[in-house]
Amino acid sequence: MEREYDVVVIGTGVAGSDVAWHCGDAGMRVAITDRREYGGTCALRGCVPKKVLAGAAEVVARVHDQQGNGVRGTVSIDWSALIAFVRTFTGPTPRRKEESLREAGVDTYHESARFVGPNRVMIGDDTLTARQIVIAAGAHPRPLGVPGADLVTSSDDFFYLETLPDRIVFIGGGYISFELAHVAARAGSEVTILQRSGRVLKGFDPDIVDRLVLASREIGIDVQVNMPLVSVERTTAGLLVRAGKKGEESTFEADMVVHGAGRVSTTEGLGLAAGNVATDRRGIVVDDHLRSVSNPAVSVAGDANPTSPQLTPVAVMDAHIVVDNILNGNTRTADYSVVPSAVFTAPPLASVGLTEEAAQKKGISYVVTAGDLAARFTIRSIGQKHAGYKLLVEKDSRRILGAHLIGPHVEEVINIFALAIKHNLTVDDLTLDAIPWAYPSSTYEVIHMIHPLVRK
Repeated sequence: MEREYDVVVIGTGVAGSDVAWHCGDAGMRVAITDRREYGGTCALRGCVPKKVLAGAAEVVARVHDQQGNGVRGTVSIDWSALIAFVRTFTGPTPRRKEESLREAGVDTYHESARFVGPNRVMIGDDTLTARQIVIAAGAHPRPLGVPGADLVTSSDDFFYLETLPDRIVFIGGGYISFELAHVAARAGSEVTILQRSGRVLKGFDPDIVDRLVLASREIGIDVQVNMPLVSVERTTAGLLVRAGKKGEESTFEADMVVHGAGRVSTTEGLGLAAGNVATDRRGIVVDDHLRSVSNPAVSVAGDANPTSPQLTPVAVMDAHIVVDNILNGNTRTADYSVVPSAVFTAPPLASVGLTEEAAQKKGISYVVTAGDLAARFTIRSIGQKHAGYKLLVEKDSRRILGAHLIGPHVEEVINIFALAIKHNLTVDDLTLDAIPWAYPSSTYEVIHMIHPLVRK
């Protein structure tokens, strides 16, 4: 059947559903489709279930850290009950998402989409023609390309394991592996992380990452670097992982191997060539307006956009840019210069702005203040010992360029620094003379961090 729309959206995560909802609310005729259940990665296979699991792990960590400080006794994770709790968040999402879209007048489909022309896609037996087509199909685990890759469990599936294996090997040393490894370790599993290169969590400051690696090892996580995956095979005892440089391979026994080696934009099966949508090795090539450089009728948002960090708030920002450009012409461009990010381990790690390596590449003259916060009252009072910071400040202007933190609540504190960087604030703008921060609080520690740079 032939159908005509103003906008067709591929993907129902936060980016796709936001585009569809806002365009539908503006009176446009909109269709949306998804090859999987409605809701996308964040709500079903990412942020939401991850935060529920991380919350349980944090409780265990807090009780452990407070032993001998007036707290006694232990707590443990009931895995099956925890997964049942996760499902109370994820289970209702597909129905609620689809209902909200329909209420906005959006036609909903449940099939894969593929281009059959620059402005036409096939969804099942229907051919949809649209003035604008938005690709918000998300991302999926990067192909591992080794023998036995089919034996590896995706991070998507980890969130719904009915039982937690005793021995787990995580492939890749990024935030997915570290977050799930901390959950598994706090739940009692024997955990190993294998990173192909010499550095884990490459996008973060290496000195702060070193602190997290130390904290990880102290709870029993075996972090191995320079361990590229060679193969996975099934044995009578479970799974055998081979990893390492040629001639220096090591073996690791496991009951489960989990893919945490990064994700790539989902573009296969979309028939992009038929839609005149240009691609490169990263995915769809887009301009600053998030439009295909070869077909201006196609826009890309969220994890399907290879130019943006794969983070939910960024996907939402992408969606708003695409909507504004559809409704008002090409009025907005994407800017990813200030994007705070966090690793939800225990303790968490957070970062925003430039690292030293990035500042040096840009030729920026800067000064650094860094230190340990474990002796601070707000940290010691809850039994934490892994807490620290590194700030980069432009030498002449005294503008804050970057902030890299580890410790309790840094996923909240980092937003203060994000605002400071975005609005070109200096260290003097954050002093007690400028803002009497609430005390005692984790945010108050900003005063301690900037103290060495404040003009007397």
